[in-house]
Amino acid sequence: MVIPKNHSISRSSSCLRKYRILFVFGITVLCVQIYLAHIFFGLEIRNRKFSRLSSGEDSSQPTEDEGLPKGLRQLKLPPDKISNSNKILQFQRNRTTRVKLDRKSLNFTPPCEFTGREAVSAVTRAQSQVCKQRIVNVTCLNQQGLLYPERIQSLCPHSPGFIDKPVSLGCFKDDKTLRILSGYYHVFKGNNSPERCAFLCLQSGYLYAGTEYSVECFCGMENPSQLKRLPDSSCNMKCSGNPKYSCGGYLTINVFWTGIQKFKAQEARNTSIDGENEKPVRIAYLLTVNGRASRQVKRLINILYHPSHLFYIHVDARQDYLYREMLEVEKSCKINNIKVARGENLRHASIWGGASLLTTLLKSAQQMLAHHHHWDFLVNLSESDFPIKSNTQLTQFLSLNKGMNFVKSHGREVQRFITKQGLDKTFVECETRMWRIGDRKLPDGIQIDGGSDWVALSREFVEYVANPNPDKLVTDLLKVFKYTLLPAESFFHTVLRNSKFCNTYIDNNLHVTNWKRKLGCKCQYKAVVDWCGCSPNDFKLEDFSRIRNTIDRNLFFARKFESIIDQRIIDRVEEWLYPENLNKSVNAKGYDAYWQSLYHAADLSPLSDDAQLTVSNSLARLIFRKLNIDYKHIRLLETTAYFKQNQFVGILIRAEATLQQQTVQQEYLEQIEALIYLRQNFSTSREWLGKIQSLSVNTDYDQKEKTFRNLMGSIGPYSYPVLSYEFDTTLTIPQNLSILWVDPYGRLAEVNYIQLEETTLTGYVKPQFNEHLVVGTWHLFLVTDSLLVTKMNFLVTPLGYWKNKKIDAERAKEINNASANSYHITEEMNKKWSHLLNSVNFYERTTHTTDNEIKINSNLDQWIDKLVQEHYEIDKICNANNAKLKLQKCINTYWSSLSPDSKADINNLC
Repeated sequence: MVIPKNHSISRSSSCLRKYRILFVFGITVLCVQIYLAHIFFGLEIRNRKFSRLSSGEDSSQPTEDEGLPKGLRQLKLPPDKISNSNKILQFQRNRTTRVKLDRKSLNFTPPCEFTGREAVSAVTRAQSQVCKQRIVNVTCLNQQGLLYPERIQSLCPHSPGFIDKPVSLGCFKDDKTLRILSGYYHVFKGNNSPERCAFLCLQSGYLYAGTEYSVECFCGMENPSQLKRLPDSSCNMKCSGNPKYSCGGYLTINVFWTGIQKFKAQEARNTSIDGENEKPVRIAYLLTVNGRASRQVKRLINILYHPSHLFYIHVDARQDYLYREMLEVEKSCKINNIKVARGENLRHASIWGGASLLTTLLKSAQQMLAHHHHWDFLVNLSESDFPIKSNTQLTQFLSLNKGMNFVKSHGREVQRFITKQGLDKTFVECETRMWRIGDRKLPDGIQIDGGSDWVALSREFVEYVANPNPDKLVTDLLKVFKYTLLPAESFFHTVLRNSKFCNTYIDNNLHVTNWKRKLGCKCQYKAVVDWCGCSPNDFKLEDFSRIRNTIDRNLFFARKFESIIDQRIIDRVEEWLYPENLNKSVNAKGYDAYWQSLYHAADLSPLSDDAQLTVSNSLARLIFRKLNIDYKHIRLLETTAYFKQNQFVGILIRAEATLQQQTVQQEYLEQIEALIYLRQNFSTSREWLGKIQSLSVNTDYDQKEKTFRNLMGSIGPYSYPVLSYEFDTTLTIPQNLSILWVDPYGRLAEVNYIQLEETTLTGYVKPQFNEHLVVGTWHLFLVTDSLLVTKMNFLVTPLGYWKNKKIDAERAKEINNASANSYHITEEMNKKWSHLLNSVNFYERTTHTTDNEIKINSNLDQWIDKLVQEHYEIDKICNANNAKLKLQKCINTYWSSLSPDSKADINNLC
């Protein structure tokens, strides 16, 4: 049969269509398989990442020897910064660069060759040869493995840890999603072994450790189910660090017991089990104080004082003023239960995070133990602590818990805490700074713990830990914490967990702390430590509900409080604790006032700011000049900041002058004190009236509390001025503002820009100036849409003092007559703002230029006085020493630093 040609073609095309459909179907199936494979392997990767994150491990902060690039291990970003891959890679390139020490800068020969970037950086930045040599010596000992013990044996009776090797529990089947050990995950790429993995898990407080897939280490708290037990031969992959042992396999895991029991902190007792009245305990308060807030410290002692308690006060070795004030407190108490640390090796300079703080605590504890006044508990406090329960309540609670130890743990995964706290780094303290010099490995065999450095410790534990001849556990831990950042936050916790006192640990430091980490984590301690840390905020009156809500909790102190930030909250807490004293305190003199010394003539340390000293001495001269008194010599005695009704009012200047008695030609001293205001040297356009709540230029801006710490308001040639602003909520937003900084010669020095939104009506601007500021009256302009909104003046004072001594002529000429060589201002910028500057500032510019040269060459004090008088106003003056001047006596005023202050009165304390 003959088939027609067109029919044949039709059949072949029909077959082709069928094959085409099969081909498309096959391609579709292949794509689906590829997609499913991608999902499967992506899920495996995500599971492993999730396992790390859930255990507290951050991929940007891997721990030691986990097989990632070493550059990543050192990454420590500020808490308020977010890392990105570009920054990490750049950091990695910087970190892996080998750096050599410049030996020519040293006057000694280093005992070893070291190229660690952090150590070289520390040596280079250190100022003294003594500090450089200390850093070099410690670095060499660390490199040689001689600085720290390799292993420390725990003495906790029920959790000693394994002695030789961890106890093997066998081989088990693991699961990708439901891990047998799900607490923590780590990769030891080249050195995994049962011992290494078990030591890591033991350090974190995990009961069980597991090795898997040769390089992986898992930690957990639960004993693996026997239903998942496999023959030992199923775990057949050799350990990457010791091929003699097996480290699991693919989804098979060797599990080991670390030799410890599950840790559970003890519960505090709130009632007596026997129903009997417990004998009241005696408390030893260790006050470690710093700064100049002497009246706040006295108020704290006043409210805590009881004859049965001991008060031991350690004042920072650099603080002359506070030390003298505390000696007066000690002298006022006749029963000898207030003692101030004095003598060689008993006072230390305590910087933030410093190793010396632990030394301070232990040395102070030894002195307190040697005191004849017996006590049962040691409680450490600072000048910024305040009680939130009565003395009676605290004594009753501690009496019920005699022999227990109160510390606050970190509450997170231990390895994450170690990384965040910098416990895996070596730090050296010298030149009142903590220098980071490189990595370290913490000793094996112990559990690491830490959290808060505010503690309440039993006498028995203090005797153990502060023993001048401690046992091996404490001796070895002291070696570790000697080169540790923030050692007081971990030392007592770690000793408790690993000593015979491990059953006395109560996870509570008796404190409530005002943490606002968004504000408190600003790396504000970079001047004294190579690290970023967080600090709590001050309590304010609006926070009182938080304190009141602790009434049913075992919390007895709160921090931080600062009277210069908010005294109302301290008043409110005291009224709440002792309502029976309310009428007496409210009617007492000085109740709603606060004074804080800024300078005292007897101070030797620390050096006062030269600009503050210059302005204070100028004001002393202006005060006597205002009284039309002829004087031979004026001596500045004290500068004090004065607050009234929780508001900063002004500055108090107390000075004395030698006067001549006309009738008998005899000299005598006259002492006076004056209240002085800072003038508000700014004006606002009519359209912006009421739109600006505050506007000020000053130094020492505290980002955490959003305020200036420089209460004097003095700005010198080497200061770093900051503009702080607060705009009213009625302001139409968004608004774009230009900020023009103009020097005394009328030159544009800097331009900043701010965009006002609903959330940015309050803030600050820090201009980038040269290191040396031109002295004289500066001008600042706020401009929007080319229209002048506000103009203000601020003073950069010429210096009359240099390093707290009268400035010599050469130095004065160098500093006070210098003009800035150049500003970072483009020609286009100058042209843009020239019309505004010429119209506003032309007259002031010309007069300033001609006057400057005359005053520098003739009389520096006169020039300073003229400028200071333009920016400060003398309001009230009183007689401070009952001399011949017909003025009100200072003791009878409400504002003088010599007037009564019942809150800080310690005359009748004992």
